[in-house]
Amino acid sequence: MQPVVDTVTGRVRGALDGGVAVFRGIPYAAPPVGDLRFRPPRHPAPWDDVRDATASGPTPPAPPPSADPALRPLVPDRRVPGDGYLNLDVWTPDPGAGGLPVMVWIPGDGFHRGSGAGAGPGFGPSAVTDGAALAREGVVAVAFHHRVGAEGFALIDGGTPNVGLLDQIHALEWVRDNIERFGGDPRKVTVFGHSSGAMSAVTLMAVPRARGLFRRVIAQSGAGHHANRSGDARRVAAQLARRAGVRSASVAALSRLPAGRLLDAQASIADEFTGGPDPAVWGERLSHPAALPFAPVVDGELVTRRPVDGLRAGDGAEVDLLIGTTAEEFRRYAVPAGLHRSGAEKDLLETVARLGLEAKAAAVYAAEHPGGPGEAHAALLGDAFFRIPAYRVLEARSRVGVRAYGYEFAWRSPGFGGELGACHGVELPFLFGTLPRAEGLVGASPPEHLSREIRSAWVRFARTGDPGWAPWNPVSRPVWRFAAPASSLVEDPGAETRRLWDAVPATR
Repeated sequence: MQPVVDTVTGRVRGALDGGVAVFRGIPYAAPPVGDLRFRPPRHPAPWDDVRDATASGPTPPAPPPSADPALRPLVPDRRVPGDGYLNLDVWTPDPGAGGLPVMVWIPGDGFHRGSGAGAGPGFGPSAVTDGAALAREGVVAVAFHHRVGAEGFALIDGGTPNVGLLDQIHALEWVRDNIERFGGDPRKVTVFGHSSGAMSAVTLMAVPRARGLFRRVIAQSGAGHHANRSGDARRVAAQLARRAGVRSASVAALSRLPAGRLLDAQASIADEFTGGPDPAVWGERLSHPAALPFAPVVDGELVTRRPVDGLRAGDGAEVDLLIGTTAEEFRRYAVPAGLHRSGAEKDLLETVARLGLEAKAAAVYAAEHPGGPGEAHAALLGDAFFRIPAYRVLEARSRVGVRAYGYEFAWRSPGFGGELGACHGVELPFLFGTLPRAEGLVGASPPEHLSREIRSAWVRFARTGDPGWAPWNPVSRPVWRFAAPASSLVEDPGAETRRLWDAVPATR
């Protein structure tokens, strides 16, 4: 018999999958089109009949994944057309249960592509981030789509800032109001995410409007530094309008554009940032190597300051935090493009200078990564984007006396002749128990025990606030390293390169 749940807007009929009840494509907000484009989310219209919730819902408008043939096994195209893309999926071991912990997933992909286009994100029975394995561990898992790119994070004249974040808050409010009907406890909600999804989760910790909607956060390869100042966001919006062929970055001008035309303009900006933005066009902050053109905006209302600065001041002190990275984040981008082999010493030296590090940093990174300047450059960028921001969030929590936990996922993928390594996103199929669906990323024989280990730690943290190892402290700086054949607690991994950043202002 198909499971049926009565939500606040109407009944939904799901399906059974290996003992787990799965409900797909449930609308948590009205389609953000027409007069609702660039506006805050609204409640969906209620329905009278039982709504079929057995098929994946539409995905947000987004550019296609990379056209590079080398990346196609890593970034499958999972876009589904349709206007009702503010929807979510629920996996529950028992809709009739009560008090189960809840884990709410926010997908990533640079605030640019979102749920339908990346290897990490993606819904549906073939996606890497399917929640069934988590549900079999006794939690209710939820995953939702939100607006991304220009639709979600461009600062449009006459529009509402940060509608992508407002979508996330609206989805969490749906969880608060409905999750008991699926067996979950709204007081035991853990928000977890990857990349920009992790950045979103940390941002929500510092947003007063989100307070009380979740108890814990797990941030995977994303922290609290990526929030653009309003002046920089307006510069991005002006370029967006120019490239889309309209006179102004206003709701009146942009809301009339077909989604495809706006996406083309958005993609041209994102591609330019990937190649290195011109400071003469974008200004000093946006031309920083770790900048993102589309990200939460410090608008003075919803987001009053950079999230990491809010955490330093005590924001989100009531939220338990687990945060970490993979050991070789940037290899995900450098290796398929061959940059780890073709990189020149002058590129390494230039990036060191642009990041504000002392010149000696190039030699330190080269000594720690002796495969050549391209290898050192990839490690440097991985630190700038991921590792150092995560450490600074841990430091911010310690500064106000709040317990937090650190981790590192160090298992190395055999992809690309063994060179892909412990790259960005490699832990996702382990966490979600979807290793057979990710052979292009993890190979044909990944260690199954590591999948059980990381999932067990995440579920334990969702239940208790303790993943099973010592909390982080600023003296020994312990992190749990997930590795094969055995995982262990390590102190201050990569200490020599980490110390290089101590004198760098946390501008990103």
